[in-house]
Amino acid sequence: MSGNYSTLNTVTLADETSLDRPRQEMRESVGLNESAMHVVTDLSKVAAMTINPCASIDNASERMIAGNVRLLFVTDQYYNVMGLVTSRDLLGDRAIQYMQEHGGKREDIMVRDIMTPRHKIEALQLADVKNARVGDIVETLRRMGRQHALVLAKDENDSRIAGVISTTQVTKQTGEEISVAGVASTIADLAARR
Repeated sequence: MSGNYSTLNTVTLADETSLDRPRQEMRESVGLNESAMHVVTDLSKVAAMTINPCASIDNASERMIAGNVRLLFVTDQYYNVMGLVTSRDLLGDRAIQYMQEHGGKREDIMVRDIMTPRHKIEALQLADVKNARVGDIVETLRRMGRQHALVLAKDENDSRIAGVISTTQVTKQTGEEISVAGVASTIADLAARR
């Protein structure tokens, strides 16, 4: 090797060393007439939280708490989405219903047992969201009774979840309370009504 190069100094890792994570800066305040893209968590900027379908629901709950999220994508080893699980799925009637139908204890229940499978998940199309206003998103979430909406980017070669919209995030940014009481409370509940 030619040139005049020098050696860099090294350091050892401290006990509390973490990985840097991608971050998306969300605007603190967004008006209802502004672009809906202001309330979308962009999964090209923020890593999606995932879990294995064979993980226990207690592991899923711990992962949600650690990641400060209420939705996990259930993926296979190739990162393909198999379904999703929400905090309401973990803490609500789904686990109890599963135990009543199949027996066993809570710690025996795996994510795959209570997740909403891919074929029952509806998503908003990215092109529609790009042309929508925040108020349109609020009204869509209310009408559908969802805590989350997925944003799907699709072309002739590819289909991928490009973003997530959360009622909690939209409420924080707009100050507009999104009540989903009295309608389907999770994506799974909505799918079950079909």
